[in-house]
Amino acid sequence: MQREEKQQDAVLEAIINKVNDLKTSIGAMIFKVENEYETLNWPSFLDNFALISSQLTSLTKILSNEKAPPLRNFTVLPLLLKPDLDENLARLTDGRLNTFSHDIVPDYLRTKPEPDAELKMMTLEHKASCVNYDTAQKQVAAMNKVVGHVWDIVSKARDEWDGDASSRAGGAQTSSIADTNCLVAAISLGKGLKHTVPPPGMMGGPPTGPQRGPGALGPPQGPPGGIPNQMGQMGKTPSAIKTNIKAAGQIHPYNR
Repeated sequence: MQREEKQQDAVLEAIINKVNDLKTSIGAMIFKVENEYETLNWPSFLDNFALISSQLTSLTKILSNEKAPPLRNFTVLPLLLKPDLDENLARLTDGRLNTFSHDIVPDYLRTKPEPDAELKMMTLEHKASCVNYDTAQKQVAAMNKVVGHVWDIVSKARDEWDGDASSRAGGAQTSSIADTNCLVAAISLGKGLKHTVPPPGMMGGPPTGPQRGPGALGPPQGPPGGIPNQMGQMGKTPSAIKTNIKAAGQIHPYNR
């Protein structure tokens, strides 16, 4: 008896731990659905669902283990019923159950469905047993047809959504990164700019030589005031100027 009780206590402790982990995962999933629905994506939701599924699988393995005693052979009986507030019970149930009274015990320690639910299940089972094979096959075929039609609609809508997303992502480009970089380099660094000298007469100054019309007579006239045109000799140094360069040490007034 002591060995069986130890096994029962160990199994119950493992079951409680797994149930607490499952409760935490379900609470986190509900919190995300209620508070993070704007940023919640489908892969994250599937990850939470996969975690809950794995925890349920672990709980099922514990219950089906050979060393685990068959819990269905045990009966849970309330030791104390009172309508007063029980702080310990509220702490164990996270505030969901504050009292353990006569009205709550039949619902929480029930081993069979409620009478109304059990009556509905018996009615449906009796109705299903009265349907012959051909009628059942026709109903199954009709249900499969409806499900297939809904599946086609969902698949078509998904393809349209994917096409719209790809078309928005690959739209016509209205700018060029290379041209933008060239413009920035030309403005800030002057890269790619060329310096060109305009031809004579395009600078806005006086013409370099006398201009005569086609009907002008007589010798060409010089500039006003009789100033000779020496534009061609502006860049030449007169040869009559002589220079005498001496060493700095010979002409320094403070040379000792």
